[in-house]
Amino acid sequence: MYVIVAGGGKVGSNTAAALLKQGHEVTLLEKNRSRFALLEERFEHIARYGDATELFVLERAGVERADLVIAATGDDEDNLIVCQVAKDKYDVPKVIARVNDPRNQQHFDMVGIALTVSATRTILALIEHELPQHELVTLIDLKRENLEIVEFAIDQGSPAAGKTVRDLQLPDQSRLISVSRNGRSEIAVGDTVLRPGDLVMAILEPGVEEDLKQALMPV
Repeated sequence: MYVIVAGGGKVGSNTAAALLKQGHEVTLLEKNRSRFALLEERFEHIARYGDATELFVLERAGVERADLVIAATGDDEDNLIVCQVAKDKYDVPKVIARVNDPRNQQHFDMVGIALTVSATRTILALIEHELPQHELVTLIDLKRENLEIVEFAIDQGSPAAGKTVRDLQLPDQSRLISVSRNGRSEIAVGDTVLRPGDLVMAILEPGVEEDLKQALMPV
């Protein structure tokens, strides 16, 4: 692939290095002059000076032939602009945006940027995942497929405790994937019995989270 990475901070530079190691062609764009000087020493001609939100900078980097554009700057507005321009003006097949502030996620959703990465949101999800008893946690958001993978704990008050998977009244737009118990996981099938303390993963369409919670979690 030919990949353009906007933003030469730790995220962008490490991503560029990993892609180069995998054999991809990469251009790394950085608008900060002093940071660019360091990147030029490390990456040589791969690094280019310029603001990726400016059209001539993207065009000079060859955005018309890019297979993927990654916006990894520390500014959400810049990341949104870079991805939107690459997708809508230059028809780049895939764009990925870094979302620094999870409160800005809705803006990326509104303009159709489906592939986003938020370190803050990921850390929060991991923290919730490690709690002994936690609410429904979204592990993976497959926006392009219009699906989510979530995890939740079965406790003593759950209406699902003691029931088999086939006996559960689940929303039509959801399916259980796996059940983890005492550190071991198994595929959720019809005969699988849910017990207090189980961690259950499910795949579902967005918008049915509350219905799923009613079926599996205490009121």
